[in-house]
Amino acid sequence: MLHVRQRRDSTPATTRWHNKFDENLEQWPHLNELVHCYTTDWVKDENKYGHYESLGPPSFQNQIYEGPDTDIETEMRLANARRIKAEDTTDDDIPSTSGRQFIDAAGTDLLRSNVPKNFGQSPLPAYEPAFDWENERSLIFGQRIPETPISHGLKISVKVQSLLFQGGLVEPFYGTICLYNRERREKLSEDFYFRVLPTEMQDGKISDEPRGIFYLDAPSASVCLLIQLEKHATEEGGVTSSVYSRKDPVHLTEREKQKLQVWSQIMPYKESFAWAIVSLFDNSIGAASVGSASPSSPLAPSASGSSFHEGVSESSAKITLDGKLGYSNGNSVVVEISNLSKVKESYTEDSLQDPKRKVHKPVKGVLRLEIEKHQIGQLDLETVSESGSGTNDSVDPSDRIVESSSGKFPINGSDAPQSSNSKLNFHDGKEVSGNGANAHGNPDFNSEDFHAFDFRTTTRNEPFLQLFHCLYVYPLTVGVSRKRNIFIRVELREDDSDVRRQPLEGMYPREPGASLQKWAHTQVAVGARVACYHDEIKLSLPAIWTPMHHLLFTFFHVDLQTKLEAPKPVVIGYASLPLSSHAQLRSEIALPIMRELVPHYLQDTSRERLDYLEDGKNVFKLRLRLCSSLYPVNERVRDFFLEYDRHTLRTSPPWGSELLEAINSLKNVDSTALLQFLHPVLNMLLHLIGNGGETLQVAAFRAMVNIVTRVQQESVDDAERNHFLVNYVDYAFDDFGGRQPPVYPGLATVWGSLARSKAKGYRVGPVYDDVLAMAWFFLELIVKSMALEKTRLFYHSLPIGEDIPPMQLKEGVFRCIMQLYDCLLTEVHERCKKGLSLAKRLNSSLAFFCYDLLSIIEPRQVFELVSLYLDKFSGVCQSVLHECKLTFLQIICDHDLFVEMPGRDPSDRNYLSSVLIQELFLTWDHDDLSLRAKAARILVVLLCKHEFDARYQKPEDKLYIAQLYFPLIGQILDEMPVFYNLNSVEKREVLVVILQIVRNLDDASLIKAWQQSIARTRLFFKLLEECLILFEHKRPADGMLMGSSSRNPVGDAPSSPKYSDRLSPAINNYLSEASRQEVRGTPDNGLWQRVNSQLSSPSQPYSLREALAQAQSSRIGASAQALRESLHPLLRQKLELWEENLSASISLQVLEISEKFSTMAASRSIATDYGKLDCITAIFMSFLSRNQPLSFWKALFPVFSCVFDLHGATLMARENDRFLKQVTFHLLRLAVFRNENIRRRAVVGLQLLVRSSFYYFLQTARLRVMLIITLSELMSDVQVTQMRSDGNLEESGEARRLRKSLEEMADEAKSADLLRESGVPESSLVAVPERLTENRWSWSEVKYLSDSLLLALDASLEHALLAPVMTMDRYAAAEGFYKLGLAFAPVPDLHIMWLLHLCDAHQEMQSWAESAQCAVAVAGVVMQALVARNDGVWSKDHVTALRKICPMVSSEITSEASAAEVEGYGASKLTVDSAVKYLQLANKLFSQAELYHFCASILELVIPVYKSRRAYGQLAKCHTLLTSIYESILEQESSPIPFTDATYYRVGFYGDRFGKLDRKEYVYREPRDVRLGDIMEKLSHIYEARMDGNHTLRIIQDSRQVKAEELQPGVCYLQITAVDPVMEDEDLGSRRERIFSLSTGSVRARVFDRFLFDTPFTKNGKTQGGLEDQWKRRTVLQTEGSFPALVNRLLVTKSESLEFSPVENAIGMIETRTAALRNELEEPRSSEGDQLPRLQSLQRILQGSVAVQVNSGVLSVCTAFLSGEPATRLRSQELQQLIAALLEFMAVCKRAIRVHFRLIGEEDQDFHTQLVNGFQSLTAELSHYIPAILSEL
Repeated sequence: MLHVRQRRDSTPATTRWHNKFDENLEQWPHLNELVHCYTTDWVKDENKYGHYESLGPPSFQNQIYEGPDTDIETEMRLANARRIKAEDTTDDDIPSTSGRQFIDAAGTDLLRSNVPKNFGQSPLPAYEPAFDWENERSLIFGQRIPETPISHGLKISVKVQSLLFQGGLVEPFYGTICLYNRERREKLSEDFYFRVLPTEMQDGKISDEPRGIFYLDAPSASVCLLIQLEKHATEEGGVTSSVYSRKDPVHLTEREKQKLQVWSQIMPYKESFAWAIVSLFDNSIGAASVGSASPSSPLAPSASGSSFHEGVSESSAKITLDGKLGYSNGNSVVVEISNLSKVKESYTEDSLQDPKRKVHKPVKGVLRLEIEKHQIGQLDLETVSESGSGTNDSVDPSDRIVESSSGKFPINGSDAPQSSNSKLNFHDGKEVSGNGANAHGNPDFNSEDFHAFDFRTTTRNEPFLQLFHCLYVYPLTVGVSRKRNIFIRVELREDDSDVRRQPLEGMYPREPGASLQKWAHTQVAVGARVACYHDEIKLSLPAIWTPMHHLLFTFFHVDLQTKLEAPKPVVIGYASLPLSSHAQLRSEIALPIMRELVPHYLQDTSRERLDYLEDGKNVFKLRLRLCSSLYPVNERVRDFFLEYDRHTLRTSPPWGSELLEAINSLKNVDSTALLQFLHPVLNMLLHLIGNGGETLQVAAFRAMVNIVTRVQQESVDDAERNHFLVNYVDYAFDDFGGRQPPVYPGLATVWGSLARSKAKGYRVGPVYDDVLAMAWFFLELIVKSMALEKTRLFYHSLPIGEDIPPMQLKEGVFRCIMQLYDCLLTEVHERCKKGLSLAKRLNSSLAFFCYDLLSIIEPRQVFELVSLYLDKFSGVCQSVLHECKLTFLQIICDHDLFVEMPGRDPSDRNYLSSVLIQELFLTWDHDDLSLRAKAARILVVLLCKHEFDARYQKPEDKLYIAQLYFPLIGQILDEMPVFYNLNSVEKREVLVVILQIVRNLDDASLIKAWQQSIARTRLFFKLLEECLILFEHKRPADGMLMGSSSRNPVGDAPSSPKYSDRLSPAINNYLSEASRQEVRGTPDNGLWQRVNSQLSSPSQPYSLREALAQAQSSRIGASAQALRESLHPLLRQKLELWEENLSASISLQVLEISEKFSTMAASRSIATDYGKLDCITAIFMSFLSRNQPLSFWKALFPVFSCVFDLHGATLMARENDRFLKQVTFHLLRLAVFRNENIRRRAVVGLQLLVRSSFYYFLQTARLRVMLIITLSELMSDVQVTQMRSDGNLEESGEARRLRKSLEEMADEAKSADLLRESGVPESSLVAVPERLTENRWSWSEVKYLSDSLLLALDASLEHALLAPVMTMDRYAAAEGFYKLGLAFAPVPDLHIMWLLHLCDAHQEMQSWAESAQCAVAVAGVVMQALVARNDGVWSKDHVTALRKICPMVSSEITSEASAAEVEGYGASKLTVDSAVKYLQLANKLFSQAELYHFCASILELVIPVYKSRRAYGQLAKCHTLLTSIYESILEQESSPIPFTDATYYRVGFYGDRFGKLDRKEYVYREPRDVRLGDIMEKLSHIYEARMDGNHTLRIIQDSRQVKAEELQPGVCYLQITAVDPVMEDEDLGSRRERIFSLSTGSVRARVFDRFLFDTPFTKNGKTQGGLEDQWKRRTVLQTEGSFPALVNRLLVTKSESLEFSPVENAIGMIETRTAALRNELEEPRSSEGDQLPRLQSLQRILQGSVAVQVNSGVLSVCTAFLSGEPATRLRSQELQQLIAALLEFMAVCKRAIRVHFRLIGEEDQDFHTQLVNGFQSLTAELSHYIPAILSEL
């Protein structure tokens, strides 16, 4: 709205022209125009440059991004606690976005509790935290910059404090001070008069002696204060002024003092006394330096704070005051001037220049001045100097009306209406304070101040803005023939007809506050032939001069001594000077002096009668200085004014040809004159355009174009919109104050007709290009004219406080404007194609035209123009045109009321926003990449503008704005490829906007977005996923966090781009904002302390701004990492803070949207795939797989719980396996975190999954499979072990935390607390979901689940701990794999994987049987799964057969094989073919182990498959194989040496270095060629490596039972014993010796799980005795499982022992041999040809039994037990048994010898004879003990 803005008329009151002579200005329209132009208030349209009140930016908190091994949260909490203890923190420590402090908005949020609660910060403010509307606007091409009226430089105030003389101050002194340029020897300002009275004469008010205020363009060494002192003219014979300059101290007597005082009262005339020059700016400082100046210059930089650029070579030491710098207070400096020079009888200004030429006596005195500098800053301009005077921009309050709200718009001339209207207020409330200084608390300018007129105002190249009209007269010298005391009186007269007539009252007085006087006097030049004067006489001029107006000088002589009365002046002569001929002259004028005046003395006719002094020579010299803004010095301007008057008053012929000429000749006015009278000339031309005839209109318009073009080109500033012209339009132009009809219709018509002529192809001359170049000026004039009309129209009719309604333009005028607009658009269009820059500027001007009109006229009329524009530039145009279109939209949409604009039809919503959305979307599809970026940026800036707008903070406003932009989302969803083609920076901008819109939308609108189709909803969520990808905050150390890329659902997101463009210009604004504050002493928070240490390093630049500039300039070609590094640590810290907050707010916003979606999906009110809910699953997978801040994890779990409540059944269903697997993986991953907050929430997440599992599956088997799978995947990522200091591995923190989490998961006691902490209702686990009836939760099942996970964890851990000894301790390695296989048994794939690893390990060790068992186990897993699915050819019987080979094939797996159908796991691998493959592998391995009977059983399982497939070739192969297998079995059995497939050893471990093995016994299965010594060596080698310096390893040599507590500490023991396997049906109680070949089980499967070894001992303590003392202990070991097993050693689970007495031993020995022989005899042989092996074994046994000399075994038994003393000790039963055994033995021997005889051939005859002999002698021996034997045999 338009506001009256008081004109800052800073013409000093002393100079301002008032129409003192009561002339009637109406007869001079141009004068009226001038006075009006300079005196009316300015009218400024406050809305023109936009008005924006923004909220402070958001404050950023430190977001905490935890890795698995960090706990930043706790560290920061502790650091803060420490800091608070150390120092009571001040409020200053609030960390803020960019260093400025903002109060958090949290407080206000709580008040509006009905507002839906958001999870996090708004994404847009987080994205643009340093949003600066002014700055963003200034980047628009052609942006208009508001001009403040011109101001210059500095203001200096001078106040005289005191004058002291050595001789005392007795008489009054007077003086003048002015600004003076020493180098150019010119006066810069008028004189300021002051006086100093002696104390006796002072009246009360003299103390507030006024100050003089001077204006300066810039500090310069040549500018100084020229001070001249005067005193009353000295009395002849009185006290002379030399008393003030004597060297020796002078003491005036009382009488002398009195005389002086009395004389000063009688003598009114003064003489000059002394002078001084005070250099204001010392020139000893060169141009570059800004250091401290010499104290003698009062406004040296140290005191004045100004820097300066003029170094002056000449030293001013002689002239600058040698006074001392007194005290300084703020900007004011007290200067004591003691270099006053006494004036000799006559001196001129020249003699001031150089004291060397004419030495003046120094005066012994000191003048104290207080000099103060006032910068005229922007603030003054706003508040004070709206004048733009050259320099006089202070206000003179004495004639300032204190503004009241009734002083309003002058509607007809000056009658201000008394109705008050709030819209039209004065520009600025601050101004009532009356003076600029007051605006910032400097209340020391008072009304008495004298503002010295600045003479440069009249010579500057800039428009006059105030009314001044006066003449300065400087009498210089009067030369007369004899010495006189002369002074001059000056007066202004109207005519010369009557000599006695009083002069005009036009002289300015010297005393402040007095009225204008009739005359003025100069000083007295005492006793001089050439009288010199230094006076300045100032007089006010009449508005119009006649040739009769003249100055009259009267010369007087006065005697300086008292006779009887006061001295009387005597007239010597007169001189006159007509104004009209001389006023403009600046040079020296010389006049003759007339002796007396006669009437009509000016006229030439009367000159002859005059008598002149000094023979009529021109002896009187003077200078004049005319300062006037009414009287143009330039003749052409005067002509124009004159013709204008004649035309206006209708005194010239009606066609105004002279006026035309005058108008045309304005082109030739020189630029200074043109500029000075710019405002009135433009006003007059506009007047002619508004209501002249057509010819005049065109001429005036062309002249105007010419003038403004010249102003634009010739002025110094090269801004697009010239400073002076802007000031004219913005402030000065007021459309004649309503005294005439408005200008805009005329202006539009004349311009329009010119434009149409051009469009029709007529030649319009070069002027048209100028019109286009200056189009902005005319368009702004049209707008201002309309605004003024509108204000006047509605001025009286509106009630107070109401907005003025828009004005409807008249049809004709609007049509005219439309046509003009159309022509201009065509120009833009055509010139753009030629690439002329003019076109772009014109385009911006047209945009601003529409922008301005929106505030004034009916918006729908403006929409006509806008739509006209868009029709011209429709669709995707050439880049240049398209860029113009974007600029156009950018400007229009920046309108203050953009949000409130109507639609084009009453039913529509905001027309502009719909156009904008349409066009921006089009642009994103444009080929020109820079345009895409621009379009995205426009959108962000616009939304930021709304977001920070103080007017739109209510939720309903935000909702309205969101709905305005909502269609954009629809467009993007309709054409997603457009979005995908954008680069990442633009995508980010678009996404941030989308999130911001959705955040402020209500649910109803959101439902609309999701109701249309499933695919569209899916795309919407694709956008959300993009948000998470593009805004993820990655830290360098996030390797593990992400898991491997295979699990990252979105593939690898691009790594962070370069920081500078990382997130568009937003980051640069933010960083430059951050760099504005320097490093503060107190760190904002704990993080800053790390940074501070680096700040002082020399390589770091001085300020953050420089640092930023450096980093930005070094951007070229560096990597993103290097760039980040190049930032100053504080800025890098800021950058991270920003990224973290942005990322957090985006994640939380997406989470919020997802929650809404889930709730709406529950009510089935939207379109989505209800079978899979893929939108929810995808977004959750995206959430979990990214690096998220703590605040996000805290918000996530309540939503997680809620989503599973609503959609558990769908989410847990088979279709969502992939989702569930991701979720379980990431929950387990989080359960590893060190941060308790995150870890405990992960536990709750797991519990919630288990709960859903209970309710929707009734069991947890499937979830258990999931968890085990993901645990196994996690294990490959997590470091489960860490190095101890001694180089061994130990369990890592991660593994410990995971274990803790898994335990807590099943811990009923802690559950409630965990749930409460996570923000989930405590009853969540046991609450029964809708549609279900009973509570299915069971802690015991959860415990089982947790245990199976812990088992897997332990197995993985153990396996990892084995890593260093893997290659050496193959047994442990195999066991590790075996445990893993068991732990992962519920998941067939993993089970199989670990079994195959184990299989490979065994093959490397050549443990063929074990590796074969592994292959069988794998085949078993597959077979069971197939049988369970009824798929394939096998049945349960086959599985049972397999289990006989490998008991490990358990039944438990079957139920879970189906549960384990998880994506990527399960069915696909479990096929009949794979089972066959593993069976064949087992077959191959078993045959390598020579366990052929296993091979046979395995082939029998393969054959049914081939039968069912009719694979006869394969069947043939199988049967061939079977044949060879059975043959091998036969061969083994027929071998005389019994076949052994392996040897077995019992190993006991004793010692704490064995760890888990301590005090355990194992049975090892070793290859058959391994002897006891071999295994001892092998095991010693393995375990010696594990000993440290304090332990040694020993082997216990015997096989007795070890008592562990008796062993010595510090030693580790191994006990190794060979053991024999026990057959299934063997009688372990039998006392026979065990000979393996006697066992009958050779064909049976060689599966052993019991082993025994015998240990002989004696009971009499001897280590060995005879047979009669030798006892035997038999120890039987039961192992865990049977051999061949999946591992090489099995734990002994049970050990039993039996003891045999000596005689039982003996009987056993004999029975054993008997059995062996009988066995050999009775074994049936298949064919006769097979005798050879039998003969050999028979021979071996017989030889050992019968040849006495070889084996005295049977004999020794007899001698031991049947003779002498032992025989008496035997019980009869034992005796009988012994004898029976011996008899049976002999009988079998006898049979065997007979058989032997039958079998032998020739060559064995001798051997047979030996046998027979042996048998006979043995019988003979035995008969001694058993007589009955002879009869028996």
